[in-house]
Amino acid sequence: MEIERQFLVEKLPVLPDAYEELQQGYVSLEPEIRIRGIGGSQFVLTVKRGAGLVREEWETNISMQEYENLAARLYPGTKMIEKRRYHIELKDGYTAEMHVHGGHLAGFNYVEVEFPTVEEAEAFVPPDWFGREVTEDARFSYGILAHEDGMETVCRLMSN
Repeated sequence: MEIERQFLVEKLPVLPDAYEELQQGYVSLEPEIRIRGIGGSQFVLTVKRGAGLVREEWETNISMQEYENLAARLYPGTKMIEKRRYHIELKDGYTAEMHVHGGHLAGFNYVEVEFPTVEEAEAFVPPDWFGREVTEDARFSYGILAHEDGMETVCRLMSN
């Protein structure tokens, strides 16, 4: 089970020097089956169900060969998402995962915070640098943004 809140970020905070290079792609959108390469040395297959604050999530490590085989078979009309993930410690003891995108989503910045309980998630007060909350807005899911026109979708949604 995954409990997290997600926010758009218009102005980046000071970022730490350390980050992870990630590539993620979608083999299926329903159920959501995602592959992720982390730093070119770790590969993960994830299945997610549901939307919003609480989602079912199952992850397993896969080999580089399995990752490459699945990467060659992404869901039609989608692209691999390229991003840097920064871990930022917040004053209340939580960790924000800041995602700064490259590739077809260059210019899109997104932050998420995971919680152990729904109550803690609901009580969380985001820092000032967090922008519009999109936790319950499925239009900002990575499955949607992985489409080739992902940045056009972001621009259209942000103007609403």
